[in-house]
Amino acid sequence: MANKPTNAVNDGVNRAKLYQLALFPLNNGATNVYFVLILSYVAQFGSSILELGLYASIMVTIMRVFDAITDPIIGALMDRTSTKFGKFRPFMVIGSVIMAVSVICLYCLTPLIPASMKAIRYIAFTVVYAVWVIGYTFQTSCTRAGQTVLTNDPKQRPLFTIFNTVGSMLGMGVMQFLIPLIKNNFNVYDEAGTLIQSGYARPELYRIITPVGIVVSVLLTILAIIGIAEKDRPEFYGIGGAKQEKVKISEYVEIIKNNRPMQRLMVAGAGCKLALAIATNTTVLLALYGIMMGNYDSLYLPMMIMGYVFAVPFFLLSVNTSQKLGQKASLTRYVTVALCCYVGVLALLLISNVNNPATMLSFPFNGGGSINLYTIAFILCFGIGYGAYYATADMPIPMVADCSDYETYRSGKYIPGIMGTLFSLVDKLVSSLAQTLVAFIFLICAGLQDLPTDSTPYSTGIKVAIIVMFCLIPMIAWAATLWAMKGYGLTGAKMKEIQKVNAQRKQAIAQGMSLEEAMEKWK
Repeated sequence: MANKPTNAVNDGVNRAKLYQLALFPLNNGATNVYFVLILSYVAQFGSSILELGLYASIMVTIMRVFDAITDPIIGALMDRTSTKFGKFRPFMVIGSVIMAVSVICLYCLTPLIPASMKAIRYIAFTVVYAVWVIGYTFQTSCTRAGQTVLTNDPKQRPLFTIFNTVGSMLGMGVMQFLIPLIKNNFNVYDEAGTLIQSGYARPELYRIITPVGIVVSVLLTILAIIGIAEKDRPEFYGIGGAKQEKVKISEYVEIIKNNRPMQRLMVAGAGCKLALAIATNTTVLLALYGIMMGNYDSLYLPMMIMGYVFAVPFFLLSVNTSQKLGQKASLTRYVTVALCCYVGVLALLLISNVNNPATMLSFPFNGGGSINLYTIAFILCFGIGYGAYYATADMPIPMVADCSDYETYRSGKYIPGIMGTLFSLVDKLVSSLAQTLVAFIFLICAGLQDLPTDSTPYSTGIKVAIIVMFCLIPMIAWAATLWAMKGYGLTGAKMKEIQKVNAQRKQAIAQGMSLEEAMEKWK
């Protein structure tokens, strides 16, 4: 069924071709390249290279808030846009260009500012970062909004999750894999072989990873544009098609107030994103594997790869559950699995002892030891838990399309831009806490004024900070997700009803009936 192309179909279902389902989600992969390149490393860069201290971490939060504020503005602009190049593709291209230029300025040019001109460094860092945020919002907004024209088939829409995750892995995973390897080439050791300066504190590293990231992101963007090109046309814009009325800014408040499923989804999405942002934060993982477990080079990549391996079966299970029972049922089921497994991760971290190799992670390479029972137990608890929540981390994205279709069903308005960016607003406001929470928790628990590196000595405070960030915060976030989903009304059966009614209205409007008459006749 995924291979059958249609335009406006009689059964009310707009289906996508397989290549469209596979390619368009790569837009998320293109932006996730920068999620790693900027959001995971900019605080370390600002602190170590530009010598801005905690200001860099604070700016990550401030800019994330700025990003959230710009979301609905750009979403409203997108809803009012219709060009020969489509509604979504212009934003993808403009966003990609802005991000590429700004990241070059940030990582390659700001280090050239002399240390004696510290005020200029602060200004340049802030301004360039802000420009990057605008470009990031331009392109990320299209992932959520554009899927509404791609497909509304209840059997296909869950596939967006798996293709979206594959796209994320191509972007985020490639960068997460390459950067630590490149970083090792810039580590500085003394004559005894002791690490005295991490590669993350060397400007040369950022001059290499910047062009690598840009090339990967641009390639993924081009493929995503190919994926949506055929569907980015007026006949797929809601039930009104080319006759769609523009929504007034004053109407957005009423939309927010009455779209209850969207309100619930914003809570769930924010919880999932916060859990992912904290638990996969570069500094947290560096502290866990490098400081607490004593061998970052031996542990980080194997654990990251295992997490992805465990995620594969959960992707398949979650899609199958979504197709049979709806996306709500799938999200709830696998977030519950993650929450239960992380109880085991929490217990294992609590009993870990830096002076007892039997209660430490261990792999037989890169200076590590042999695999012990503790490592096996950790792999099982972490792997299953990570696999379950990684498979659901992006599930709220296609659910935004359901909420957008529900809004068309409820009010007749086609506003995918504002619906997608409204979701992003709360998502980003919550996840903006991630980097600041990391810095703040290390300060409170371990007394660290700067972010730790793999040369920072172990302390009980660091262990406490890791447990809080790697386990407790994600577990609380998942609990909030489960609470929000209890009141989420867009079940699989409800979405089938919504698509059928919207299709009847769309056909009637195409034959000359007014929107108001169609809304009244089919309810």
